[in-house]
Amino acid sequence: MSILSDIWEGVRTTLIGLRVTVPYIWRRPVTLQYPHERPDLPERTRNRLYVNMDDCIGCDQCARACPVNCIDIETAKSVGEDSPGVTSNGKRKALWVTRFDIDIAKCCYCGLCTFPCPTECIKMTDVFEFAEQERNNLIYSYVTLTPAEILEKIATSEEAERELAEQKKAAAAAPKPAAAPAAPAATRAAFSASASRRCRRRSPQRNRPPAERPRPSRPRARRRASRRPQRRSPPRSPSRRARRPPTRTPRRRRRSPR
Repeated sequence: MSILSDIWEGVRTTLIGLRVTVPYIWRRPVTLQYPHERPDLPERTRNRLYVNMDDCIGCDQCARACPVNCIDIETAKSVGEDSPGVTSNGKRKALWVTRFDIDIAKCCYCGLCTFPCPTECIKMTDVFEFAEQERNNLIYSYVTLTPAEILEKIATSEEAERELAEQKKAAAAAPKPAAAPAAPAATRAAFSASASRRCRRRSPQRNRPPAERPRPSRPRARRRASRRPQRRSPPRSPSRRARRPPTRTPRRRRRSPR
């Protein structure tokens, strides 16, 4: 009986697996002959990143939002009339982007770098065919400046920062202007006398002696309250608890340490 039960169990489990596989024998195959046939990707597919450097202002918001630190950005401040231009939405650029590298091998395709961008210059595309033999080939550089221009922009920015630091240092070392001299004692006495005269003009009652000054009248509501007869409540009988003598709880003596 054990042999027959084992045979039946094997046949039963095989039929359970074929119940899913057998219906596909009479169905039409849906195999795509890749790469000659391409799949239809969804509209919001997240694959390789793309950066439009004409709209990039070097704000570094995308690099801060990246959870794996795959974006490296370096900028140089524009000096004088050497301006990077404006973006497509009319925003003026104040920084030269000297480095914009994305290590696509570290990218997790989360799309968090595209949301904080104020000019929407970085976005995810549907390109998924970028396999490489070398690891360094997966680091994409989007900078449009040449190496000579990058060195020139960096040197100009450092020179401007150095001049600004020297100006601040010179302004801090310059002697401060002397404070205004204090007024002499005679001037202070004359000022105090004139101030006291003005106060007396504003309040003539102060010039009178205390006996001649008018007595301040009480408020009307207070006079009415004083005329009303005061009602006295009848004496209350002491409560039951008040009649009882206060009981004292005995205090416990602290034992001295032996």
